[in-house]
Amino acid sequence: MKITVFGAGYVGLVTGACLSDLGNDVILVDVVKEKIDNLKNIILPIYEPGLEEIIRRNYNKKRLLFTTDSASAITNAEIIFIAVGTPQAEDGQADLNAVRAVATEIGKHINNYKIIVNKSTVPVGSGDLVANIISNNQKGEKIDFDVISNPEFLREGCAIQDFMQPDRIIIGSSNNKASQLIVDLYNPLETTVLVMDVRSAEMVKYASNSFLATKISFINEIANICELVGADVGLVAGGMGLDKRIAHGFLHAGIGFGGSCFPKDCQALIKTAQEIDYDFKVLKSTLETNYLQRTHFIKKIIRILGNVEGKKLGILGLSFKSNTDDMRDAPSIDIINELVKNGALVTAFDPVAIKEAKKYITGINFATSSYQVAEGSEALIILTDWNEFKQLDLLKIKELLKSPIIIDGRNIYVPSKMKDLGFKYYTIGRGKA
Repeated sequence: MKITVFGAGYVGLVTGACLSDLGNDVILVDVVKEKIDNLKNIILPIYEPGLEEIIRRNYNKKRLLFTTDSASAITNAEIIFIAVGTPQAEDGQADLNAVRAVATEIGKHINNYKIIVNKSTVPVGSGDLVANIISNNQKGEKIDFDVISNPEFLREGCAIQDFMQPDRIIIGSSNNKASQLIVDLYNPLETTVLVMDVRSAEMVKYASNSFLATKISFINEIANICELVGADVGLVAGGMGLDKRIAHGFLHAGIGFGGSCFPKDCQALIKTAQEIDYDFKVLKSTLETNYLQRTHFIKKIIRILGNVEGKKLGILGLSFKSNTDDMRDAPSIDIINELVKNGALVTAFDPVAIKEAKKYITGINFATSSYQVAEGSEALIILTDWNEFKQLDLLKIKELLKSPIIIDGRNIYVPSKMKDLGFKYYTIGRGKA
């Protein structure tokens, strides 16, 4: 199929690259010329394992093209994906300006029947919004089209796997013929496909992310209680997860979630509820708990180390999660900034996110390795669960540290092993610290 994808950001890049890898002819459009020029030279604006290889392969085969020319990309397409950013607006709702702009362009340049696919995370009712904008911007004889909702469920760090081996594909449509074409497009992926009305499909995305965020905040609350009563949240979560109604996923206690999806989508769903005069109390508590978790961790550090003024502290991990360079709403930002505010001398390392981190964090030193971070530090503080941190030579780390103290915000080590190695090892929810 001939496909155009609007948006060369996270969702658009992964969607366009993977659809081209399935054998489709894909044109990826973005308004930022520098981004498109870089992509033509296989210079990616994001870090995502495996993505560069797929883009390079399909660009060389001319199945994946990059352009700023929206008019030709629209006229040549059978299916148009809208995969632009929908950042959080000041009122908490999703900012749909980029979606509106793409819909306007489609309306101006549509030349024959096309299927428009909302891939961006958009509030309920956005399918109608896009359809109205396209219709209102057509000139002359009206050309038929259909708008479909097809929300993405891509986790940063494993987005290629999530696209190629999805848990499910959601298609929202009021036209059976149009929805069948999208079903056919995804047919090579061999997964459960659910076809429903557009508004239900739009709600699936927000409901899914909000539930996962709630699950994280819940286990963090349990972890805080475990810490006070001397229980181990790892064992508690393991016991909970064996219940098939609960399952193990997202029951990992830590310093809370960040990134561009969970916080934004929770806020957007709360705002949607407010607009229909509904108070979404559970989701409000989810967000409150999440940000309090960062405060709890800062207090833990100060409780363990005492006054941190003038003390050298080493930080491992800056990105909001492993396998990405994404620093948006990363817990590390709040935690490090508060430590610096209290006079700590911070040195930090992250395998891929340092360049991005410099846009968000100032007043600290950035190291080139975990061992450089540890050298001479009063304590080592873990904020992201990168695999390479799990494989460190801990005896070497102990020798480099001024004091054998590790404060782990991601619970990546086994407490008994750390004790045997001679560390004072502090975790989230694994007993009294």
